Amino acid sequence: MTRKPDFTVSCPLPVADYPEITMAHGGGGKLTQELVEKIFVRVFDNPELSRRHDGAVLAFDGARVAFTTDTYVVQPIEFPGGDIGTLAVNGTVNDLAMCGAVPSYLSAGFVIEEGFSIERLWRIACSIREAADRAGVTIVTGDTKVVDHGKGDGLFINTAGVGAVADGVDIGPHRVSPGDAVIVSGDLGRHGIAVMSVREGLQFETSIESDSAPLGEPVASLLSSSADVHCMRDLTRGGLAAPLIEIAEVAGVEIGIRERSIPVGDAVRGACEILGLDPLYVANEGRFVCFVAPRDADRALAALRSHAQARDAVQIGTVESSGRGLVKLDTGLGPARVVDMPSGEQLPRIC
Repeated sequence: MTRKPDFTVSCPLPVADYPEITMAHGGGGKLTQELVEKIFVRVFDNPELSRRHDGAVLAFDGARVAFTTDTYVVQPIEFPGGDIGTLAVNGTVNDLAMCGAVPSYLSAGFVIEEGFSIERLWRIACSIREAADRAGVTIVTGDTKVVDHGKGDGLFINTAGVGAVADGVDIGPHRVSPGDAVIVSGDLGRHGIAVMSVREGLQFETSIESDSAPLGEPVASLLSSSADVHCMRDLTRGGLAAPLIEIAEVAGVEIGIRERSIPVGDAVRGACEILGLDPLYVANEGRFVCFVAPRDADRALAALRSHAQARDAVQIGTVESSGRGLVKLDTGLGPARVVDMPSGEQLPRIC
């Protein structure tokens, strides 16, 4: 009798300790957060991962290098203001910038469904090249897989990136402190609404294009302005709300934001009202939030506004106190309400 091979894999945690998570359809942002916190952070636990930032900052022979990765599954693949290729470059470049790094090199991995249009693939590859040139990065390695028809939903792209971090730059949730000014770099919600308009065949009175863009230049100006920048986070999945909640929880602080100060364009606000969406949760691809020492708020705003990509930067609130990690929204109509992580994703497959 042939003995069956033993495929048991050792794990530092007992298999019986796995968490009870329901992989329900439409679980969205809350489900993703549960998977990250209850499985991956626990199993892969290490000091760099526990910082819960947009990337890891690692030391190599005295130099500091930021490293990040992301996978893009947006549907539709092309939309007003960009496509899956521009997202793949800008999203990874921006994650590096949020670590205070100067992005330099990217990898690109492609999962292509059999039968996908070669003309369309060429067009997207050209978009990737154009976005990389604009961001000042080079695609230096990658991988390509072709999967059976019906198994890949067209095209998925993974990008990873590295960039150098200057001495003295320390950006992350661990530095967020009471009194910090909370600043957003511009108007919110355009990317999510642009994707939704194509997906659902919607037309609005005013054309809405994705804000997808690299953030390296405004971030470089911010860091060179002498402002004491504590943390930055790009506002992709989960819009403004999810990153603020994650930062509040990791830093152990209460963040107060003012609804009247949050910049949302009239076209996006109107589209959100029609679709029943909350602009706080709608995704962006060229916007970020930063936390700076209160004395440096004006200096930070001036540095950001010197760039077209952040000319509408505005302070939307402050870090009010240490304590429970939560975000409070002042609506101007009675007591502030607590901003919750959405139980489902308003706009799935938007990046």
